[in-house]
Amino acid sequence: MSISLQRLQNHLLRAVKPCHLAVGNITRVRCISKQQSPLSKSDIEPSRLKILKTSTPKELPALESLKFGHNFTDHMLTISWSLSHGWGTPEIKPYGPLSLDPSSTVFHYAQCLFEGLKAYRCKDGKITLFRPDLNMTRMNRSAQRLALPTFNGDALLDLIKQLVRLERHWIPQKEGHSLYIRPAMIGTQSTIGISPPDSALLFVICSPVGPYYPDGFKPVALHGTTEHVRAYPGGTGAYKIGANYAPAVLPQKEAAQLGYVQNLWLSGPEHHLTEVGTMNLFVVFRQEDGTLELVTPPLDGMILPGVTRDSLLSLARSHAAGTLHIPNLATRLTVSERGVTMKEVCEAAQSGRLVEMFGGGTAAIVSPINKIGYRGQSIDVPVEEDGMGPVSRPLWTELVGRQTGEIESDWSVVVYKEQAGQLSQ
Repeated sequence: MSISLQRLQNHLLRAVKPCHLAVGNITRVRCISKQQSPLSKSDIEPSRLKILKTSTPKELPALESLKFGHNFTDHMLTISWSLSHGWGTPEIKPYGPLSLDPSSTVFHYAQCLFEGLKAYRCKDGKITLFRPDLNMTRMNRSAQRLALPTFNGDALLDLIKQLVRLERHWIPQKEGHSLYIRPAMIGTQSTIGISPPDSALLFVICSPVGPYYPDGFKPVALHGTTEHVRAYPGGTGAYKIGANYAPAVLPQKEAAQLGYVQNLWLSGPEHHLTEVGTMNLFVVFRQEDGTLELVTPPLDGMILPGVTRDSLLSLARSHAAGTLHIPNLATRLTVSERGVTMKEVCEAAQSGRLVEMFGGGTAAIVSPINKIGYRGQSIDVPVEEDGMGPVSRPLWTELVGRQTGEIESDWSVVVYKEQAGQLSQ
């Protein structure tokens, strides 16, 4: 008896069972296939990789001209997927345009997701990735939410490492620079209609980038946004999908017209703080006994589980517990994942208990905040002479040290190491 495409899709989705494993503040989701289902399809297989090198390599851009996300390396990784065959042959090939049917579902129904991570060149010759397993986990969560195909994260990471090794000469040999890596997945089914796609494309591109603040930290002013919302309970705010970002462009434009750099996204009648721009948000309060409390909104389904967020929280908690010493960070420190309202922030600012606020994300790592415009009033947020604060500065120093190899850490995954002309993987 024939099986309809929809029934086949449903059967395939049931053949995949998510296994949740808590790691830090991020829940990993691994897709484990049921035992040899007759409808099981091929997963990503690195051993099938085909590499076609460009015959016209680009000239490396001048470091002083680098602008985030504007320059791209010579090659990209692509892997196609189909409902009938699963994941196809991985290919590393010259960077170039994609060929897509105008009816592809990505264009009509926003079936797209992406990730962002960086490759770093360390002083000892190593090239490393920072906690890339968390990016693979989050990418699978996003795919599952959009009914796009999930995949073996270790296998994709293996292929990304091979791409980075091929493009390693694009990683600038200068402090504060790195290679930004953008994995993405799109639905490519060429029919107009809302359903799980029967075909998809996963691709990875790379871009050399400089420091987010090349001339030192510049605190930003935020517009406490009440007229728009970024996410809502039961929605998709916790997933890194394209549909969360395009609607935020107009609010950011409106904030800029009011003289602000970014939006402070507020939620609900009590105006709970959620995120800042495209970054996770952190607030530092001084308690009555002098203890500093580092607060960030909880992962309640509206907050993106950022890798930088998880890293900052893990470092701060280890310091507070006495298992890690971070130089120049207060010993009397507590770390909280809880709700914060604008009323609490305003009262803390008036009483002198607001110590600092900052955003955290892959691009900027830490972005300090010095002002919030909210309901016609301007709330000043303390910053120190260098633009940072007493909690963000030591956390940033510790985190960047681990990313760049200055501080040894098992969070850094070695992709390439050259010693006496030998390649170590």
